[in-house]
Amino acid sequence: RTGSQIMATFLLDLILYLFQMGNYDVIVVGGGLAGLTAALHLQLKKVHVAVFERQKYPHHKVCGEYLSKEVVPYLESLGVCLPKLNNIDRMLLSTENGRSITTKLPLGGLGISRVHLDHALYSQAVSTGVPVLQRTITSIEYSNSKFTVLDSKGAQYSAKFVVGAYGKRDGLDKNLQRSFIKGKSPWLGVKAHYKSTSFPSNLVAVHNFRGGYGGLSKTETGAINFCYLVSYDSFKREKDLESFQQNVLCKNPYLKDFFERSQMLFDKPMTIGQIAFGKKSAITNHIILCGDTAGLIHPFCGNGMAMAVHSAKIASQLIHRYFTDSNYKRQDLEKDYTTQWQATYEKRLWMGRQLQSLLLSPAIFQRTMQFLNYSPYIVSKLVQATHGKQIDTV
Repeated sequence: RTGSQIMATFLLDLILYLFQMGNYDVIVVGGGLAGLTAALHLQLKKVHVAVFERQKYPHHKVCGEYLSKEVVPYLESLGVCLPKLNNIDRMLLSTENGRSITTKLPLGGLGISRVHLDHALYSQAVSTGVPVLQRTITSIEYSNSKFTVLDSKGAQYSAKFVVGAYGKRDGLDKNLQRSFIKGKSPWLGVKAHYKSTSFPSNLVAVHNFRGGYGGLSKTETGAINFCYLVSYDSFKREKDLESFQQNVLCKNPYLKDFFERSQMLFDKPMTIGQIAFGKKSAITNHIILCGDTAGLIHPFCGNGMAMAVHSAKIASQLIHRYFTDSNYKRQDLEKDYTTQWQATYEKRLWMGRQLQSLLLSPAIFQRTMQFLNYSPYIVSKLVQATHGKQIDTV
């Protein structure tokens, strides 16, 4: 950052701690895809909004890094500049023993890393005047039609609305007594970037292996992102990530060939545990939840990034209506958001759960692949069932 940016950040921090209070129309907790998208949309509509994000930008996240084209025009209407990206229009699906099928993606997507996309959204937010504050939020309380938000340093903030976009699982979920947080999830996510000259730019490949599956796609830098999901039961049979790669991942001939022809660009793979795919609520204690915080689609579907962006758009439109329509009440907003969220995503999430169950049942998956080889139309329809149509611009 430049000296002037550092000084501006210091002065903002000083003011906040002197007054120990920031008053906003909307506080967004979490500065990922959903959170920054909501902030950009609301800022464009002249709503007083601030974003609280615990990590510094830019930073990597465990993510499939495939962005469905259904949200690209909308992001561009928010002023987000996307680089020249790989146009992904085909998907390859393989079983552990190497049986595969390839299909055309009806709408297609773009290969872009989260470190780049999040930073593009962050840069646009800052340039339009959105305060993006590096804070860890520890509690959110609602009383008398107002939220009080507390950070880890004891500073207090208030807002009429809070948008929760803090990711798959967080300490806030426990603080808010969300039901899913009480159970343990058996899933581990792993991600790394690789250098390879042989992987096609227009392809996303999903490969099955014992206890999980992973996706390969090229990002804007030319690096290949490999992100996989595996059950703890499968992973714990091996002593570490390296032995898991050799003894499990490489049993799939496609993955074996990829690893032999590539070089990892990270010092070590990133991991995230306790990934929960159970049902969540779109509203908790009057907090409007977006992206993975509201519901996590299985990575096989490749649509989590677009869902995060789209859910933020739905929330932002309803919040803007609240501030411009005196007859539109909070209870109306909460009811409408829940209804629209369910109508948009409930079937996709259900289909994602069924497809994952199929992927993790090797014998059934083998027979299904044999059938699908003769029915490419059905494969195309399955892909459509987990994706949406192109959404309107802002």
